[in-house]
Amino acid sequence: MAYLGAFLLCMCLSMVGTWCVRKVAKARGWIHEPGSERHVHTIAVPRLGGVAIYFSFMTVVILGMVISGLLGRGTPLHARAMAGLLGPALIIFLLGLYDDAYSLNAKWKFAVEIVAAVGLYAGGYGIHNLGLVHGGRVLGWEYCLPLTVLWVLLITNAFNLIDGLDGLAAGSAVFSALVVFVMSLIVPNGLVAFLAIALAGATLGFLRFNFHPASIFLGDSGSLFIGFMLAALGLAGSQKAPTIVAIAIPVVSLGFPILDVVLAVARRFVARKPLFDGDKSHIHHKLVRRGLSQRDAVLTLYAVTAGFGFMSLILLQQRRAIALVLAVVGIGIFLGVQQLRYQEFAELLSVLQRVSRRRQVLANHVAIRVAAEKLGECEELGQMCQILKNTLEPIGFDAVRFQKCGKNGYSSSTIQPMSYLPDGAWLYSWCEREIAEAPWELKLELMNGGASRWGYLSLIRMSNQNPVALDLNMLTAEFRCALSGAIERATARLEEEKTSEHGRNEKTRSIAAGTMAD
Repeated sequence: MAYLGAFLLCMCLSMVGTWCVRKVAKARGWIHEPGSERHVHTIAVPRLGGVAIYFSFMTVVILGMVISGLLGRGTPLHARAMAGLLGPALIIFLLGLYDDAYSLNAKWKFAVEIVAAVGLYAGGYGIHNLGLVHGGRVLGWEYCLPLTVLWVLLITNAFNLIDGLDGLAAGSAVFSALVVFVMSLIVPNGLVAFLAIALAGATLGFLRFNFHPASIFLGDSGSLFIGFMLAALGLAGSQKAPTIVAIAIPVVSLGFPILDVVLAVARRFVARKPLFDGDKSHIHHKLVRRGLSQRDAVLTLYAVTAGFGFMSLILLQQRRAIALVLAVVGIGIFLGVQQLRYQEFAELLSVLQRVSRRRQVLANHVAIRVAAEKLGECEELGQMCQILKNTLEPIGFDAVRFQKCGKNGYSSSTIQPMSYLPDGAWLYSWCEREIAEAPWELKLELMNGGASRWGYLSLIRMSNQNPVALDLNMLTAEFRCALSGAIERATARLEEEKTSEHGRNEKTRSIAAGTMAD
């Protein structure tokens, strides 16, 4: 009943406080204009909702300490434990409030957040072991402190980053706080349970005014405070869980904001953009661009947050299923990110695929070099065509076309196994399909020994299903020179045969004319 009372009281105080803050902010002109393309709202809206959340939360916490002290009950709300957690939280709240008013530089924000994280660790809330790492033993502070700071920075700023649609950050925080609450009942941990349910109530009361269309925003005072509290409660609530599960539970339960911030950092790193510059490619932006309304996108991400929370509770109950749970979460994340169609990751995947095909690429490069060596000794069209087929067919090409500059005047039987096209080009195909309009074609200029153009070679593919495992520069250097020499020698031989044939025909006609004269 105490938890239910704290939840309801916090929610009611937050609703009243949010209404008052909104009214005062509008009267004083403390509103947020949509001044960036990243903003999805089109009207000026107050952004001091974090004030109502913080003061309603702290009011209930203080009342809980006072009432339990007066009644003399064994309460988990010890002053020292509360100070170790709520003192750093106050620093974060004041940081966000200052940023809402004066727009603080990102470096200063990180510096203050690090100070708060160090204070949290000094108060007894931090990462002290990594389960399977170091044999599950408690690590030294030189490892624990940096890991704690990293965790706090990650979660605190993650909720700030997802605060891009009406009700998204606040609603996700409600789900996460409830998961921490349930987790603290199971472990159990009375202090964390009380703080988590109070935070859930305060955030839910604010959500009444923040859901689409929002009449007030969290602001940094709200998003940073909520993120910091959830980071701290996640650490405190999982400390009694065994080894690796103690790390996996908060990571999985806060999976959505962690995923968004990791994707943001990875995207910007791959695209070589500043890591701290905002953009409009977060998960919620992608869903809106896919055609979802703001409300539908937010509800979808609520379901995602709830799914992460459910998986973390399964992890707590079925500790031996950690591998299965993490596998399901990983597969779900992979499929979900694929649906978002991030071009940065598509290119990164393409690079990884090229790396995995490196052995085939090397084999194709060797085949091109061997072909160039053979073409250097080739003098006949038939032999040249066979070399081209043996080399290019395994790579994925289906035909070659030669376009000679000027007229050639050769008979169809002379250029076999190639055949004439209507435009006079020579075609040699080893594909069963008819070579019509090619969807993929690479055209190379062929130069003879005198540096004048012989014509052009076109490498033809009739399918785009599989990429070419080849550096195309291999075709433009030694191979092209060797092929130019081979085609020049072959056509020179055709010219000789053509001249000889013409001479024989003239001699035959002369003999025939002399015979008739006799």
